[in-house]
Amino acid sequence: MINELIAEMVDAGVHYGHQTKKWNPKMKPYLMKDKGGIYIINLEKTVQCLDKASDFLADLTSKGRSVLFVGCKRQAQDAIRAAAEATGQFYVNHRWLGGMLTNSATVRKSIERLKYLENIEKQPEFKAMSKKELAALGREREKLLRNLRGVRDMDRKPDAVVIVDSARETIAVAEARRLEIPIVAIVDTNADPSIVSYPIPGNDDAIRSIRVILQNLVDAMVAARKA
Repeated sequence: MINELIAEMVDAGVHYGHQTKKWNPKMKPYLMKDKGGIYIINLEKTVQCLDKASDFLADLTSKGRSVLFVGCKRQAQDAIRAAAEATGQFYVNHRWLGGMLTNSATVRKSIERLKYLENIEKQPEFKAMSKKELAALGREREKLLRNLRGVRDMDRKPDAVVIVDSARETIAVAEARRLEIPIVAIVDTNADPSIVSYPIPGNDDAIRSIRVILQNLVDAMVAARKA
């Protein structure tokens, strides 16, 4: 099974890191060598870390706890949404709004605004609005929906956060750490693995790499939910 997973990871390019000049020295324990100026990630370490993260998330899922999936870069957006929907969890895949975890009151106001805009036709002021006003409200609704679609029903802080590219999603990492929420994250060779609870060394720029890692986490969570 381990050999099959490593072969799948190689095929997906999970082992390809960033250029050596962009590396974070704290990633050294997870690296094998540099090849043509690119660091190669030790996939045996990746599998070990993935197993730990999977066990952690499976345990949470078996207890009915909540998980927030985060990944706003273009390569991660579809995979993040698919992972959250497959596990019945929450997600942010377009833009992380500052305070999404640490300032829930502001986020709730935005969600209430979204609900208002989604039901604008039922409001008494609707008939008096011009086409221009309605078009502007429509654009506002779409923007709010992109940002809040995956968390509109999240009424308390999650029990864990799964992040694609911890080096990019710095605000999400900082907010989770401030609230002492465990973080599972794909960490590329330019990331700091010490700031997340369950680092998974791997290529966070390739769509297939992201999907392979997330799918293994999803499989563990789904199995735990059915157990």
